[in-house]
Amino acid sequence: MGGEMAEEKATFGAGCFWGVEYVFNRVPGVLSAEVGYSGGITSNPTYEQVCSHTTGHAEVTQVTFDPERVSYEQLLEVFWAMHDPTQVNRQGPDIGDQYRSVIFTHSPEQQAAAEASRERARSRFSRPIATDIRPLSLFYPAERYHQAYYEKNGHEPYCHVVPTRVLEDLGLISARG
Repeated sequence: MGGEMAEEKATFGAGCFWGVEYVFNRVPGVLSAEVGYSGGITSNPTYEQVCSHTTGHAEVTQVTFDPERVSYEQLLEVFWAMHDPTQVNRQGPDIGDQYRSVIFTHSPEQQAAAEASRERARSRFSRPIATDIRPLSLFYPAERYHQAYYEKNGHEPYCHVVPTRVLEDLGLISARG
């Protein structure tokens, strides 16, 4: 076995990918998070193309995690906590199909877990959940300037996700007092 660490991937779309990446990078057991595009028809799309609503891609965050330290089910709980999955093609002030709520699965086991998680989450919302769940076809990393964007620009953030609130709600950081 040689002490090799098992790694798995999970891919989530929960609106603007800047805050989503920031939150997932703070979950213990997450090894890395990378923003990009998935779910569309255009190969190697640019941010400008995705924003033109012609590619079919969503802004997503691909999470690499250690399943011995954090389960896929726990990552799903983070996903549901960080956005409003009842909104169609938007999150907060961000409007467009690239901001849709979507889970791209990497295995039949993830597909089943995501569907079961969506069923459990239904009781938390008064409106129907709009989150799409489908197998991942391809993931295209976003441009370098989008990577760790919130980390680099948190002093002037523009993002529907309020990372400190989400992290406090999940018990991952202490509330400031």
